[in-house]
Amino acid sequence: MDLSIIGYDPVGAWSKTADTVEGLLQYRNPGGITWINVNGLERPEIIHELAEFYHIHPLTVEDILDTEHRPKAEEFTKYLFVICKAMRGGDESGTEFEQVSMVIMENTVITFQEVAGDSFDGIRKRIINDAGRIRRMGADYLSYALMDSIIDTYFTVLDRQGNDIEQFEDRAMDERDDNFIPDLQKVKQNLQHLRRVIWPQRESIVMLQHLDSPLLSKEVMPFLKDLQDNLVQAVETVETYRELLAGVMEINLSSMSNRMNKVMKVLTIISTIFIPLTFIAGVYGMNFEHMPELPLKYAYPITWGVMILIALGMLGFFKRRHWI
Repeated sequence: MDLSIIGYDPVGAWSKTADTVEGLLQYRNPGGITWINVNGLERPEIIHELAEFYHIHPLTVEDILDTEHRPKAEEFTKYLFVICKAMRGGDESGTEFEQVSMVIMENTVITFQEVAGDSFDGIRKRIINDAGRIRRMGADYLSYALMDSIIDTYFTVLDRQGNDIEQFEDRAMDERDDNFIPDLQKVKQNLQHLRRVIWPQRESIVMLQHLDSPLLSKEVMPFLKDLQDNLVQAVETVETYRELLAGVMEINLSSMSNRMNKVMKVLTIISTIFIPLTFIAGVYGMNFEHMPELPLKYAYPITWGVMILIALGMLGFFKRRHWI
């Protein structure tokens, strides 16, 4: 579990790390913006210490530690609380989800990442290198930039899902691909999970837009609208992919049905040809003593000749009718 803090203002920026909350809080930036990041949730006591110092409600702490919580946005007296779901993967191994919780205050943003890592490295570099407008904006813009970084992971995962679906379109007609249906089901389930994450994430952004909170300035509203548009696009992409998968499944089922029809047609033709042959063989297989053809010298080859002519005649008839 890592604790880091970044302080910045239009003039400069700095970054520090610490092992304890007490050591971390001494680096606060009262004259500018402070961003505290808790990387990993293995030590709940750290979160409780931060919550006590910043007067974060116990229900918020409970939601931070509940990593199965759906995305949402809530307004409290002195802060806004937002839960986001970051994604990674999206390949054959599936999509992994990480909960990122944010507490947005007047000049402070605290983020809690479920999995230890550095998914916000791009934001840190923008702050330290003074790239973009982050250092000249408030804490609300920083929270927007963090959410934007999370939502960008959705499109990375969706791009990989799109590549997988393109491969399924090629595999749909391959009758030797025994793994087609299981692999298709995995991607379908993955898209369902993506939809369950993206929809409530969109609702939380819409709620932030409609909040009349002093913590969200008018300058940041167009950026939140851009996040909403991105999420709408992500939802539409998921729905498009689900429709494509349904189409691929129909193609595969049609292909299987056609193959089965061809097999049944061949078997039916063979059975039809053998019906008269079986009849002839059955007649001369009867154990009657007086059968007029039995004493004939050439009865056996004649019978074979008749049977062959019948089979060839039926094949010719089927061919003229375009049944084969």
